[in-house]
Amino acid sequence: MKKSLLALAVLGAFAGIASAQSSVTVFGVVDESINRIDNGGKTVTQMVSSQLSSNRLGFRGTEDLGGGLSAGFWLEAGMNNESGLGGAAGGAFNFNRRSTVSLTGAFGEVRLGHDYTPSFWGPVVYDVNGANGVGEGLNYIDTKLGSNAATFVRANNMIQYFLPGGLGGLYGELAYALGQNQAGNKYVGGRLGWGAGPVDISADYGDTKTATADDFKVFGIGASYNFGVAQLFGWYNQNKYGSAKQNSYELSVAVPIGAGQARASYGHQTTSGTAASDGSSTMMGLEYVYSLSKLTSVYASYGRISNNNGAGYVVEGNGYGAVGAVSSGYNAGVKVSF
Repeated sequence: MKKSLLALAVLGAFAGIASAQSSVTVFGVVDESINRIDNGGKTVTQMVSSQLSSNRLGFRGTEDLGGGLSAGFWLEAGMNNESGLGGAAGGAFNFNRRSTVSLTGAFGEVRLGHDYTPSFWGPVVYDVNGANGVGEGLNYIDTKLGSNAATFVRANNMIQYFLPGGLGGLYGELAYALGQNQAGNKYVGGRLGWGAGPVDISADYGDTKTATADDFKVFGIGASYNFGVAQLFGWYNQNKYGSAKQNSYELSVAVPIGAGQARASYGHQTTSGTAASDGSSTMMGLEYVYSLSKLTSVYASYGRISNNNGAGYVVEGNGYGAVGAVSSGYNAGVKVSF
């Protein structure tokens, strides 16, 4: 919702920022569920945030500079509802999800700051669950493979360029994270795709310098097609670090049913060349989401990961491992957006 300068003054610390903007938006998501998780025979019932959509509180604004050029900022923080603490993990409140400033024009967009890496989007955009829940594909992706790479999801000190719109469905981005003498933070990557009508397809790549001679490398490809009666999604992702390699994929579907949507997912991963976690895993997930309004939804989900050999992935982390075992869980929750 659009906020005037008078309304933003109530926010105190953000009044100075708002005064320089032609428009400012306050937005967010509050998502909470009750989860019952069994990881290798060890069970726990817990309250968990962000099982349908990631919790967030954000402020974004733009200023028209004239001549088709605009400036913008985006500050977005994670939240932990069950404890009332800030941060995605319940730590200090900070803009850990995104903190960027940008210039946009006919040339596209140049964006600076802390943001998602382009190589992260494949397993998220082409997963019916996105990046959340007991049935999401990210539950069985090894984001480091023994390296010290800290860039699988987001990167600090990043320079990004995004293609402009109006290119017949073509879109893409390039990114370079400076690293600033911190091993595992210097990153270069990109994503190129095409989306028109019911079809969307893209490929991505990322390379992160580590403390060793080997880089942590990510490659992915994904696609979706909306048939109207159902939307199909699929992605493939490969992570490599030296002799270690993980190949993973997922297929998923969304079927609208009245004011709700039924979802199903199936995925698999195989890891080799690591010291202890070589093995394979198979995942399946089921979910139903019912929209009470445009902003509020209730949901119920089930997920299961079967691990073999040294693999030990879990549907929801709670301090218990499931090496060579089964991890499963179900939940019910509510999400409110604003």
